[in-house]
Amino acid sequence: MTLLTTVRDLLRYNAQFAIGACLTLVIVILASLSFFSPYNPLDTYVVALDAPPSLQYPFGTTSRGQDVFWILTFALRNTLLFGISVAVLSRLFSLTVGLIAGYVGGRTDRVLMALNDTFIVIPLFPILVLFYFVLRDHMNWALLALAMASLGWAYDARLIRSVMMSLRTREFTRTAIFSGMSAPEIMVRQHLPFVLPIVFSTALNNINWSIGLEVTLSVLGFTNIDTPTVGTMLFWANQHSALISGTWWWYTIPTVFVMLTFIGLFLLAVSLNDYIDPRSRIARMGGGTA
Repeated sequence: MTLLTTVRDLLRYNAQFAIGACLTLVIVILASLSFFSPYNPLDTYVVALDAPPSLQYPFGTTSRGQDVFWILTFALRNTLLFGISVAVLSRLFSLTVGLIAGYVGGRTDRVLMALNDTFIVIPLFPILVLFYFVLRDHMNWALLALAMASLGWAYDARLIRSVMMSLRTREFTRTAIFSGMSAPEIMVRQHLPFVLPIVFSTALNNINWSIGLEVTLSVLGFTNIDTPTVGTMLFWANQHSALISGTWWWYTIPTVFVMLTFIGLFLLAVSLNDYIDPRSRIARMGGGTA
């Protein structure tokens, strides 16, 4: 089954996927508009201050003299790229550990799972705050993404391991071994296709997790506040007392759009999990028993 066929079936039979795809597409389109912005995202006091939403400024302006619409496009773009970067890096970690532990088993499995469980019980938020204070002078977008990815792979690695433990007992695995295929070849060529749907669905949840954590850290000022993200928009709104001064659009609009991002990605993840489950897929397509 091709990717196009899978997407078509999901759009046709799964309302959650269709709604999630539409919401996510809106966010992606808005983020893409940042490439056509007339303003540099780091420039301040380039438009009127605290102007409410109007035809000239659809989302209003800030007390820093920035157009909320255009700064939001940069914020959404950076926030999405951050979440995707964390998800990709953490998928590499979880795939490596999960594939090896599940296929090799024995002492290797015990060592890797002991390491895995250590990362599961680590309190992420305090570690990231400490990370900020240690590297405050060198903190940037890439370092924070790497730190989150290094801490956010353990749960999914255990899930991949459980699938691999089932796959290694299948007949096609024994056939591959007897044919002379090496362990890395079996894991990549024979087992990886079965694991990839789980990787994709967990990646969406991981994007949501990393975006939420980045927004929380940014609102508290524990990131590079000069990089436009949804979190830093809310940080500057709080610094200028937007809630008290009545410039509601400064904090309401980015909050609404990041919530739409969460909802869209969550619906995509849920619908993909349903699609992976054959019983759920058959029931949605009308093939279930009455």
